Amino acid sequence: MNIGFLGTGHITYSIILGIFKSNLKIKKIYISPRNITIAKKLSKRFKKVTIAKDNQQLINKSGWVFLAITPQVGKKILSKLNFKQNQKIISFISTINLAQLKKYIGKKNKIIRAIPLPPISNKLGPIPICPPDKKVKDFFSKLGTVIEIRNEKLSKSFWVSSSMMAPFYELLKVLSDWLVKRGVKRNEAQKYITSLFIALSVDSSLNSKKDLKYLVKSSQTPKGLNEHALKYLKKAGFYRHFSKSLNSILKRLNNV
Repeated sequence: MNIGFLGTGHITYSIILGIFKSNLKIKKIYISPRNITIAKKLSKRFKKVTIAKDNQQLINKSGWVFLAITPQVGKKILSKLNFKQNQKIISFISTINLAQLKKYIGKKNKIIRAIPLPPISNKLGPIPICPPDKKVKDFFSKLGTVIEIRNEKLSKSFWVSSSMMAPFYELLKVLSDWLVKRGVKRNEAQKYITSLFIALSVDSSLNSKKDLKYLVKSSQTPKGLNEHALKYLKKAGFYRHFSKSLNSILKRLNNV
């Protein structure tokens, strides 16, 4: 199968890295020339990756087309492109819904919205897809954990959750910076903090069938350090503002 990526940014780069670490049988991957630095890097590294002359050639050559462009670019170019009849289209665009995509594309193509994240480069992480599609599920199941969503309105909550990557990395940065200010070498601080959060993530994943409040409770001892930290952050409104940020993003998605 030939596939094409309309947009050659970080997500496209991550997915292609994941593809070549998987057992997916892909004949050819066409990528757009827009981000020429990433495009050249991929085409030099993988023989099956070809930089298309333009977006239309990419569509003409591909069985599946992945829309990895920003909403602004999508609104500008999608209606000008001629997609093939019955061509499967997978969109990563956060703020253009299925109805809008169908209007822009103008054909009765099967369109799936998906939310891949950068860890897909190592075949890690969740990949929500909406609506469910067996072939798309089979494809992404080789690259991570597929979550099928039937209700597009509900899928917005997953888009909101996916926006917590930068806040998460900022938390790691703050913790590492704090250690560095107290004399710990940068590489040692970052090694410790990232290793700590990997361990916590694995532990939470292994206990994912339990209510997460179990982990909150079991990680504390009466008058201990974890209890102290949690009480301080709650009193300061850390988690309240965290929830407000989620509501703010959902409001943004509902208004497009």
